[in-house]
Amino acid sequence: MDFHEVRFPTALSFGSLGGPERRTEVVTLANGFEERNTPWQHSRRRYDAGVGMRSLDDVEAMIAFFEARQGQLYGFRWKDWSDYRSCRASGAVTCDDQLLAEGDGTTTKFQLVKNYVSGPHSYQRPVAKPVENSIKVGRDGTELSEGDDWICDPVTGLVTLNEAPAPGERVTAGYEFDVPVRFTVDTIQTSVASFQAGDVPNIPVLEVRV
Repeated sequence: MDFHEVRFPTALSFGSLGGPERRTEVVTLANGFEERNTPWQHSRRRYDAGVGMRSLDDVEAMIAFFEARQGQLYGFRWKDWSDYRSCRASGAVTCDDQLLAEGDGTTTKFQLVKNYVSGPHSYQRPVAKPVENSIKVGRDGTELSEGDDWICDPVTGLVTLNEAPAPGERVTAGYEFDVPVRFTVDTIQTSVASFQAGDVPNIPVLEVRV
């Protein structure tokens, strides 16, 4: 996949509109009941990168970033300010934020995930673009040492432990992360006059599977 490991300017993504999108197929039966199904295991996120622009310098930075990605051709990292950490929005990242798995005595590789829980139901989201130097890994509540005990690939979000956890041991992690996205258009239309009048361009961005 064509992807640049570069983050969209965070000053421009701050204040942008967007969030998760699901695809649900709804069939209404003759008796009025519904059957619902989804072809997607995971949601995709959409954003509008134009909303965060506040000056002509921002427009220039946007155009430069767009040209460097060659429009839709190359994906890039996006900071979703409403959901970019493994902990609660008001908390601090710790090694015990998210349960990755329980040890089986042989497995040493674990994918970073974020668990969304509401009542008895939950959704587990794979995290493929963690932010380097923000990752903490723990085992049964004890923080492990990066390098000595584990390494993490920031391109895939795959954590590798130097020693396989014993059966039943909890492998946990905390981190900040980005969303892999791309532009969904190959054209950006800007006007100095309209921008100064408060009319910002619409620049849609879509999460990609990696």
